[in-house]
Amino acid sequence: MSHASRAGTADVLFPRTSVAPADAVPGSPAGGAGRPGAALVTGASSGIGAAVARTLSAKGWRLVLTGRDAARLHHVAERAPASVFPADLTRPGAERQLTRFALEYAGRVDLLVAGAGIGWAGEFRAMPPSALEEVVEVDLLATLRLVRELVPHMVEAGSGRVVLIGSVAGMVGVRGEAVYSAAKAALAVFADALRYELRGSGVAVSLVVPGVVDTPFFERRGAPYRRAWPRPVPPERVAGAVWSAVSRRRDEVYVPGWLRLPVRVRGAAPALYRRLATAFD
Repeated sequence: MSHASRAGTADVLFPRTSVAPADAVPGSPAGGAGRPGAALVTGASSGIGAAVARTLSAKGWRLVLTGRDAARLHHVAERAPASVFPADLTRPGAERQLTRFALEYAGRVDLLVAGAGIGWAGEFRAMPPSALEEVVEVDLLATLRLVRELVPHMVEAGSGRVVLIGSVAGMVGVRGEAVYSAAKAALAVFADALRYELRGSGVAVSLVVPGVVDTPFFERRGAPYRRAWPRPVPPERVAGAVWSAVSRRRDEVYVPGWLRLPVRVRGAAPALYRRLATAFD
């Protein structure tokens, strides 16, 4: 039976600490494009979030990683040392506790990569109300609450970047993933609106839009990915897109890049796109 999955929702990273050290030294700001600073990554226990953690660690960033599976996060920590904060961000007040922890540990947060997400496979008519609420909570509301808590600190510092991990499902809609598509679509529009609002503040917003990614996401959502095309890309490729957004100050990055084409077709000729999507579904 189809069920919700918590693929990529993380728990946090350093195998030795679960609270910030009292004598933590504040990090220097990430003043230039891609200059190392302090980064907070959600969904870091596996998949895209773990790959982002490894990429940022290799670039010299100091990390706070969060999610719900502490054991897997500790495994990630062996390759990308960071401070860990296991948390379920759907619980009331979790975003405030995480923000406080990150600021105490690092002194400031220069980069937020919001990678936590779950899916659910199946017809919308058969989706249990609890699964519907869970997908919206994890994929949308928890991220919005965390951004709302963290961005004022970035604005006060005069710099920072928020990177949201969207999905092509949120740009064109995917059969059998109606609520997931809706949540990711809302995240994409939120990125645009917040970018306009923060113009001139020194805080930037990026949206990374992956297609099919080779992670446990599909098995955990209740149905594996069975199509021959498009082929899944490795999570490291998405992590590279996140780095491109940070280092090149890009507002939007598709992974792979050709995914822009169906999105543009849908925008320019929605009726044609729907006919083509139905033919190839």
